[in-house]
Amino acid sequence: MNISFFDLQGKIAVVTGGAGVLCAAMCRELAAAGAKVAVLDLRVEPAETLAAELGNGAVGIACDVLDKASVAAAAQKVLAAFGRVDILINGAGGNKPQATTNPEQSFFDLPADALRWVFDLNLMGSILPSQVFGKQMAAQKSGVILNISSMNAFRPLTRIPAYSAAKAGVSNFTQWLAVHMAQEYSPEIRVNAIAPGFFVGDQNRRLLLNEDGSLTPRGQQIMSHTPMGRFGVPEDLLGTVLWLVSPASAFVTGIVVPVDGGFSAFSGV
Repeated sequence: MNISFFDLQGKIAVVTGGAGVLCAAMCRELAAAGAKVAVLDLRVEPAETLAAELGNGAVGIACDVLDKASVAAAAQKVLAAFGRVDILINGAGGNKPQATTNPEQSFFDLPADALRWVFDLNLMGSILPSQVFGKQMAAQKSGVILNISSMNAFRPLTRIPAYSAAKAGVSNFTQWLAVHMAQEYSPEIRVNAIAPGFFVGDQNRRLLLNEDGSLTPRGQQIMSHTPMGRFGVPEDLLGTVLWLVSPASAFVTGIVVPVDGGFSAFSGV
């Protein structure tokens, strides 16, 4: 195997939502592969703490992905520190209870501001950083953008309409941007996405697990449709992430890769 395919020595990687559980694992993997990492997060303290852990010149920077001026200010700090951007991972995203249907809150009563917040965070939170950092890549004529889609983009799940719609938008935007960057600026700029299956995090823990750690009815449904029979852990994403941001995938652009334990392949029968 040509290990150099996965070598990121000297590369500059920017990760939004970088202090979150899944993205922090990505930051550690990028640093282990030799990249200098800029951890961007709405909360600067955990971003700086993670950057200190990563070493190799990593920096932690406050960034609100829904505020283009904030993203631009973060980009200026990245360029001041490193001079270029080779990799952008759009990791910021999430859902909120107010945008989730339940027996006490029907779809018809979901607040518009909650729906808009979830939709914007996941879709606009990928588009705006891609504009800002993608412009730098266009000037360089090279770079890699990796978006985070979801199983919801393949088959929308019950109860979370805004999140499902936004992630479908992320997948579509990934394909659009891949073509646009390659045709208009440089074929050396690639854009892809991963679509994680079910990973237990702070935002969905109470939906999937009871307080004693047993599966909720929703968790049982997911497990019964996951052939590998378990939830994902952050490390399960790292091989795919490393492949898509490294020279190992030099002729790959515009794809969305499921990392889901077989969920998307299983019909339920």
